[in-house]
Amino acid sequence: MRAVIFDLDGTLIDAAPDIALKLNQVLSEAGLEALSLAQVRDMIGDGAKVLVERAFAARGLVPASEQHARFMALYAENPVITTVVYDGIPAVLTALKAQGRPLAICTNKPMCATKEVLAALDLTRYFDAVVGGDSTPYRKPDSRHLAAALAALEATDAIMVGDHANDMNAAAGLGLPAIFCAWGYGQGQGEARAETPGELPEIIARLG
Repeated sequence: MRAVIFDLDGTLIDAAPDIALKLNQVLSEAGLEALSLAQVRDMIGDGAKVLVERAFAARGLVPASEQHARFMALYAENPVITTVVYDGIPAVLTALKAQGRPLAICTNKPMCATKEVLAALDLTRYFDAVVGGDSTPYRKPDSRHLAAALAALEATDAIMVGDHANDMNAAAGLGLPAIFCAWGYGQGQGEARAETPGELPEIIARLG
């Protein structure tokens, strides 16, 4: 059986409300108008630095390095206030573990915050490897980021599961199949599409 590598935000968890809260605090401190939750959702997917850049660009400005650092500090203080695991995800992970599949996370979220979120939501126990956005010099859609997750699993074959074109493109670059999760934040097209988490086990079984 193939290993399964998951994206995090928008795939396993809905972290957008917490991200928006901390991002809007940084904007407010700069005297700028807050962004809507929908706007922030559309900005998630390329890591914290790009997120802050997009938020300030929406207000016609470029953030200073101090504002990047401020967001990271605010988010790290408590990344799980309203963040939740999507309904059905624990059952999916439990089923895949019972099959003996190696499981990993490959996310553009910084590693420190990733570990905190996984622990707070009782997800750490499911994963054999976790690769964050600062674990390597690369981030998705760069396939080398996904390759690092494969290496951490000591695997050569896997299925990528994610909600963003970055996930689909990283998998394509390695010749791996990918499942696009329609409940997340982004757009993308892989070998298969899941409308709900409950569809994932069947699709994964079909892909091997």
